Amino acid sequence: MMFLDSYYLYYILMVSPALLLAFWAQMRVHATYAEAQQLPASLSGAAAARHVLDSAGLRDVEIEQVPGQLTDHYDPRDKVLRLSQDVYQSRSLAAIGIAAHEAGHAIQDAHGYAPLAIRNAAVPVANFGSGFSMVLFILGLLVQVPALMWGGILLFGGVVFFQLVNLPVEFNASSRAKDQLTVLGIANREEMVYVNRVLNAAAWTYVAGTLHAVLTLLYLVARAGGQSRD
Repeated sequence: MMFLDSYYLYYILMVSPALLLAFWAQMRVHATYAEAQQLPASLSGAAAARHVLDSAGLRDVEIEQVPGQLTDHYDPRDKVLRLSQDVYQSRSLAAIGIAAHEAGHAIQDAHGYAPLAIRNAAVPVANFGSGFSMVLFILGLLVQVPALMWGGILLFGGVVFFQLVNLPVEFNASSRAKDQLTVLGIANREEMVYVNRVLNAAAWTYVAGTLHAVLTLLYLVARAGGQSRD
């Protein structure tokens, strides 16, 4: 099992930049969210999202409250915006920023934003790849069957593809959110400073996730190549 120990050691070293970035990003998210959560806004998160959606002509998109913290998301299948309790009810700058970001996804969906459609189509492949790619790769490593290792790499490639497509989707949703909060007068210039901090910190978590996936793929390819030569 010594070669497996070295496998994990090399893997951790390879992805350490992404792990450090992810740690920093999570700390940043919690700090900026906590700060902006204490600052009052003119509307609750739910009301801000409703205002953004209605201004875009999306009155048919419903807004629901869901349990959990930062579980906010837009469901393109049911055309429903789901906001966590803190975001749904809170009249804070953090709440309106997150709610507007999710409303931005609904606007993307309504306008046929291509990267969103590609991302949604890639979800099943990414979910399957994230669950079985490593199992297949490690199995191939243990029994020394390169075909299994490359099969795992191919599956994990779906995860990387999803992450790469997800970046512009999230950045674009935040950009739409910032524009709408300003244009609709929901937040003024001073308040937008704190909204920007929350959304920018969240963006770094997506960057970290993408970097982690890319570095993992590069390591798997290098490992499989070395195994084939051995």
